Amino acid sequence: MDDLFSLDSISPPSTPPSTSTSTRSSQVRVAELDGSKLRRDLDTVKNKKGKHLIHHLRTSFGLLNAPQKQDFLTELINSCDHSMLTLIHSLVGPKLKVDYFKRLPLELSLHIVSFIDDPFTLLQAARVSAVWHAVLMDESLWRQLCITYRYQHDGPQVPLPLSLPLPSPSSSSAATLSNSSKNALSSSSYRRHFRRRYQIDRAWTVGNAQLTTCPNDIGNALVTSLQMDDEFIVVGCDNNRIEVFDAQEGKHLRTLRGHQGGVWALQFVKTDSQCLLVSGGCDRDARVWDLRTGELLHVLQGHSSTIRCLKLKDDKTAITGSRDTTLRIWDLEHGRLKHLCLGHHSSVRCLDVRGDWVVSGSYDGTARLWQISTGKCQFVCRGHQSQIYAVTLDDERIITASLDSTIKVWSMDGGTGGACLATLHGHTMLVGHLQLVGDTLISGGSDGCLRFWDLTRYECKHRISAHDSSVTCLQVDGNHVMSGGSDGIVKLWDLPTGQLVRTFTQSGRTVWKVECLPTKAVVVIQRRCHADRDGPFQTAIELYNFDVADTSP
Repeated sequence: MDDLFSLDSISPPSTPPSTSTSTRSSQVRVAELDGSKLRRDLDTVKNKKGKHLIHHLRTSFGLLNAPQKQDFLTELINSCDHSMLTLIHSLVGPKLKVDYFKRLPLELSLHIVSFIDDPFTLLQAARVSAVWHAVLMDESLWRQLCITYRYQHDGPQVPLPLSLPLPSPSSSSAATLSNSSKNALSSSSYRRHFRRRYQIDRAWTVGNAQLTTCPNDIGNALVTSLQMDDEFIVVGCDNNRIEVFDAQEGKHLRTLRGHQGGVWALQFVKTDSQCLLVSGGCDRDARVWDLRTGELLHVLQGHSSTIRCLKLKDDKTAITGSRDTTLRIWDLEHGRLKHLCLGHHSSVRCLDVRGDWVVSGSYDGTARLWQISTGKCQFVCRGHQSQIYAVTLDDERIITASLDSTIKVWSMDGGTGGACLATLHGHTMLVGHLQLVGDTLISGGSDGCLRFWDLTRYECKHRISAHDSSVTCLQVDGNHVMSGGSDGIVKLWDLPTGQLVRTFTQSGRTVWKVECLPTKAVVVIQRRCHADRDGPFQTAIELYNFDVADTSP
């Protein structure tokens, strides 16, 4: 029996029973499934308890008064680590950002942005949101900018809405707003007008212009007179001819022949039916032309010496001044003399017209004011020590410039007419050019200097050594002052500051004439026709167009 139960008599089976192994694996899987379910049940219980706790805290927080809420939040934030504080910051930051334009009335929003006068800043801000875009595209804002930048004179002529509708913050009206904006911003909108004028001013400043050289055969003849508008460029020369060019493309249109001597003065004026040009020169005749057809309408005869200057009052009346010491007032409709004005004792050198008045400056050193309708002299301005070369006037004063290097301001008042109000000293040689803009006078002299004068105080605001020799021409339009000199250089100046903006064009031998409009400028300059330094000098007529930028909305 002992042998029966001995260890040696017991041996394990060759393979483990399959039934017992399968049973143990099934038990393990059941245990794992039971554990996973238990964990899910526990998580569910925790989430329910967490949500209940969060709900309880939010309810309790709502029951606290303001000081208690502040204390609670302080304690809560003090118990947070850095990662939790970062999360709080990311949640609180956007909540503190408020678009005030959504809450403010339109009038207040417009008042706020009215303190911004930089158009680039306004256009960048308009990209923030649809509400900002509506506020910053409002027509009243851009109308005020037009006034600030002095763009209002040739602005829109049709009535425009003062404001555009703002979208409701809670409604999706961006599309409606966009349509409203597009309807309001028509071709006559203030925004479009401001944008165009601003781009033109920038083009003047940086020199971004379309340059056209007008073909001509003037050669080395002296150019004595120039006038330009949006349709024509008219040039008078001492070779007896008048050249007419297209002011849009610079093409030569026609040559007006008829004068038997050099042309020294010209001016044209437009009517609904025609464009009248009056010219005068060494042959002592004034001629009236139809500028569009080139037809000679009248020959005005009567002067006994060279016609040195002329001005048009309108399309019916012209005034000529001559070396024969007289002024003549002409009826352009019938081609006949209306008044002969006697009084000067030497050549009449310059004229200027305002309303029914014409002022004449003479080599006898005096200036006289004449009434055009009667031909009578109202008073004489005496005081210069030498010849008068330039005159201008407004409703209150007459200004004269002389070979004696001074500028004098005279009263236009009926009781004290002809009285000298001030003598402006500063130039050292002949003062031959005057331009009057409001209460600012710009003068140019043979000393190569420009001076900007404040006529309210009779003081010089800016003293500028502009050219190496005589100032040969001077023109002002808007904020642009152009000067040309016998040094062959044209320069552009800023009217308010007197600062040099830039050298306007390639230099030459001498600058004959310059003329400028808000969007265009013409320079008549003498240059060598080739790069060869020994080549002949020729007259170049250069047309600059600054209105070339895209003006789409």
